[in-house]
Amino acid sequence: MNFQEYQEKSRKTALYPNKDNNFIYPTLGLVGEAGEVAEKIKKLIRDKDGIIDDGFRESVQKELGDVLWYLSQLATELGLNLDEIAQKNIEKLYSRLERGVINGDGDDR
Repeated sequence: MNFQEYQEKSRKTALYPNKDNNFIYPTLGLVGEAGEVAEKIKKLIRDKDGIIDDGFRESVQKELGDVLWYLSQLATELGLNLDEIAQKNIEKLYSRLERGVINGDGDDR
């Protein structure tokens, strides 16, 4: 499955208020789900000394799926295509790598 196919298929499951005119709902969902991923990592460090097992991988995989779902809905709400987002991001990163500015901060490096 590619991102475009995922974006189209996941959209059929998007049931939230004012769909197609509501970028706030998927934005809040995205940060909430990203927070859940961070919580799992935090608890892994606290409770299991950072040792990753299959159960942990499975639980993080589910949360990352939720992150992907909300990212997809936000992109759709903004008229953006996930395949294009991924392509442009790789181009940006490779450009930084080639120019020796992959480290550091700032969007325009």
